[in-house]
Amino acid sequence: MAKKRVAIICGGKSSEHEISCVSAGGVLSAIDTNEFEIVLIGITKGGKWLLLPTDTTFAIINGALPQVPESGVEVVITNTSLQAGGKDLAIDVVFPVLHGPYGEDGTLQGLLEMINLRYVGSGVLASAVSMDKSFAKPIFAAAGLKVAPGIVVTSANFSLPANLTYPLFVKPARSGSSRGTTKVKNEGQLKSAVAFALEFDTKVLIESAVNGREIECAVLQSNGQTIASPVGQIVIDSKYEFYDFTAKYLDNSMQLVFPTDLPAGVEVKIQESAINAFNAAGCEGLARVDFFYSNDGQIIINEINTMPGFTPLSVYPKLMQKYGISYRELITKLINTALTRSANITR
Repeated sequence: MAKKRVAIICGGKSSEHEISCVSAGGVLSAIDTNEFEIVLIGITKGGKWLLLPTDTTFAIINGALPQVPESGVEVVITNTSLQAGGKDLAIDVVFPVLHGPYGEDGTLQGLLEMINLRYVGSGVLASAVSMDKSFAKPIFAAAGLKVAPGIVVTSANFSLPANLTYPLFVKPARSGSSRGTTKVKNEGQLKSAVAFALEFDTKVLIESAVNGREIECAVLQSNGQTIASPVGQIVIDSKYEFYDFTAKYLDNSMQLVFPTDLPAGVEVKIQESAINAFNAAGCEGLARVDFFYSNDGQIIINEINTMPGFTPLSVYPKLMQKYGISYRELITKLINTALTRSANITR
């Protein structure tokens, strides 16, 4: 049987360009080449689509993050296919390893549906609402999940409601990897934190900080089943105020631990909440759902990531490995699930 041709697309125009490249490097190193033939497509920071050699190395070297080179064979998007060098790339399925806007937010998903290409992960609407925390939060609340109190602002001119007390978190509504996020301890820091977040997005969330643990749960949809992983707790070095970009990617200060001291029933409740959030947002394929387990025993959803970091050392693959699914097997399951879906159906 002929191998299925899988286009791994990475890079993109978002502030998470480099992290997308690192994730793609992980997939490239582990994908089962006995089953799949790889086509590697990089989107430059300027938005050019380029065909890249499949032996391209995407790794963090001495703290330097990789990015898509600015030159290469340009990929042309037609009404039915992706082409390069005048030839149809004959793609069977796309694995869009893109994080943030212009990739994880429904825009790329819409493009792929228009040209009738199947792809890994959530559809247009689920990708869009999950990316935009200001829309995701009311959806989660309507599904019975607890969310942190907060407001949405679009400029530095706003009034803080009385129910929001310091410390607060200020973050772009549609950014990831904690880019543009600040922990604010007093009124004097608030306006500059909002201005900083507005550099990344036109909408900003101001939310109450939750005192407690950061707990994450991976959700996988495969073979007609939706499963939730064991939960993992994010533990960071005490020098960090919160789990920011540097702590996530640059100095190996984060540990994922599998807590054994959660009260009876809490892990199951978090797993059920993760699947509830996945279904409420209409997600498909995969998602990492992030929660706080507060010091007073509340399970509060923080956000859902429809294309979470995907290196072998990223949280999502580690959580699925704890469930018993290896990184290579996970990649295979996601691709095969995408291949069984109908193409060109607006979800």
